[in-house]
Amino acid sequence: MGSAAKRPTVRIVHEQDVVARMRGTQDRIADAITAFAGTMAFVYLHALWFAVWIVCNEGVFGKGAVWDPYPFGLLTMIVSLEAIFLSTFVMVSQNRQAARENVRADLDFETNVRSEVWAVHIGRSLGVDPVEVEQRVQQLLAENHARMNGTARPPEQS
Repeated sequence: MGSAAKRPTVRIVHEQDVVARMRGTQDRIADAITAFAGTMAFVYLHALWFAVWIVCNEGVFGKGAVWDPYPFGLLTMIVSLEAIFLSTFVMVSQNRQAARENVRADLDFETNVRSEVWAVHIGRSLGVDPVEVEQRVQQLLAENHARMNGTARPPEQS
């Protein structure tokens, strides 16, 4: 084959590399909080926290241990604020996941285009007519759509 200068360079981009470059400190913090908030440890910690809060504020350990008497207004405010922040962290993580899906879709499209171009070139080298192949592909796609929509008819013989 010819010199190295004539060889095309194949550029394969990995989704993880692209996403890692997009991820900042704030994204890492939001992901860590969201990851922890989605565990049973988070649930158990909160169940324990609520139980201790309520038991202390019901006067079980004496009147001196009560700082938020029933109906636990301070606890309600803290839980409401926590819910606001947690929902925000979840939305930040979801936005990042959506951006990741966009990167993945772009890379999939690029791979599909690359594969199609290679297939056409290889097909031509083998003497395959790309127009005939495309007509067959369109026919198979139409049959598949018909089956998915429940309007399938027996396939035609080619």
